[in-house]
Amino acid sequence: MQGKVVLITGGAKRVGAAICRKLHAAGANIVLHYRSSARESLALQEELQSARSNSSLRLQADLLDPKAITQMVQEAIGHFGRLDALVNNASSFFSTSLDDVNDQSWNDLIGTNLKAPLLLAQAAAAELRRNHGAIVNIVDIHAERPMHGHLLYSIAKGGLAALTRALAQEMAPHVRVNAIAPGVIVWPESVEWSNETRRQEIVAHTLLKRQGEPDDIARTVQFLLNDAPYITGQIISVDGGRSINL
Repeated sequence: MQGKVVLITGGAKRVGAAICRKLHAAGANIVLHYRSSARESLALQEELQSARSNSSLRLQADLLDPKAITQMVQEAIGHFGRLDALVNNASSFFSTSLDDVNDQSWNDLIGTNLKAPLLLAQAAAAELRRNHGAIVNIVDIHAERPMHGHLLYSIAKGGLAALTRALAQEMAPHVRVNAIAPGVIVWPESVEWSNETRRQEIVAHTLLKRQGEPDDIARTVQFLLNDAPYITGQIISVDGGRSINL
């Protein structure tokens, strides 16, 4: 991926940071988006810059703001002179039952997980077509099998799966669009997921009987961007077999 430029949303920590590191190590220049993780994003940028100077750009943006999305894409292209790939990794995640649904939760979960990837693809489309680029969306195995108590999140990720296939049609033949559906990789940062018994019950449903690593997702992103020139419109589950064993 030498000389390629990749914009990664939510790239400051967790899976996003692993994607940044993997693609950077493969030679790509990284546009690292963050919303509120200023400290983590700065530390990661310094790490990338120390490995290779002038190889990363750090941009703050609220993905619920359409103007900020457009500006971020323009700044990325203006800084590096090109954009070759987009990884829609940023995601809001919290529980919503039917009774909990309101405008705020709808705008947050649908906006971050579905609307923002659409607007980012729209803003980057001309440049990605020019460079015969690619998009990778981070979906979820619960796009196909909804998670109880997470109504809006499941709807949003289901929409992102549909968006992946629709964009693959819309942007062909110049841009490939695929998605990854992770399983148990990194536990959500909330109290409700801190129960070890619950975690072990979930891991027990994976065929491989273990939790995955952020690098499992990062390697698959690199494959789809760099080593899969005849794959588009596909969703790859990286879940240890959990999605077929629920």
